[in-house]
Order: sequence, then C-alpha cells, then structure tokens
Amino acid sequence: QVQLVESGGGLVQAGGSLRLSCAASGSIVSINSMGWYSQAPGKQRELVATITSGGSTNVADSVKGRFTISRDNAKNTVYLQMNNLKPEDTAVYYCNVGVVTRRDSTYRYLEVWGQGTLVTVSS
Repeated sequence: QVQLVESGGGLVQAGGSLRLSCAASGSIVSINSMGWYSQAPGKQRELVATITSGGSTNVADSVKGRFTISRDNAKNTVYLQMNNLKPEDTAVYYCNVGVVTRRDSTYRYLEVWGQGTLVTVSS
C-alpha cells in the first residue's frame, strides 16, 4: 500500500556531510509525522529526528546543531541533512512515516518503515 524509498547513505570521513532522502508513495491520503531513526551495530534503534506535517521538529540531543530534518509535503519526502559527521554516527538509518491510507471507503493509519540506508563515518 505504502512504500518508502531511502537514498543518500554512504561512506564519509569525519567532519563530512551527507543528505538522506526518503520518498513515500502509494495509496496516501495524508502524511503526519515523518522521521529518522538510527541503529548502530549491537544497539537498539533510536530516534534521530522527527518532523510533523506542520513543520515542528524534534531532534536528539546527540545530533543537535549538526543534523537538520526537513520535508517536502508536495513530494511526500523527508530529508536528513547531516553535517560534521562523527564516527559514532555510523549506523543504519531508517525512515519512519505515519500515513493515512484509503482503500475503497476505509481509512487506515499506518506506521511504515524504510529498508534502511547505511552511513559509515571513518575517523
């Protein structure tokens, strides 16, 4: 019903930048919250940043001042601009979207996860 396609991960040196993108498609009526989560090897998945449909953001303390989340509602896309990357930022980054879908006359709220994109920061 709803698919998320992530892009932008890769290998970068410490101090470098990357921009992640996540585009949602499918039977979408509206998108509420969009966000990014990270999961480092051997650790639990944790919140990086979220953004509401109105543009309010919530950013983890560990990345404040370095990462910026934004969204393009017309494109159903959320972005994560990551600057001044550190080796401890190395993780798989997952996009998460809260979306209202419609099938026939039935509306449903779904929470959808992307497939993940690997970010590796070398020292």
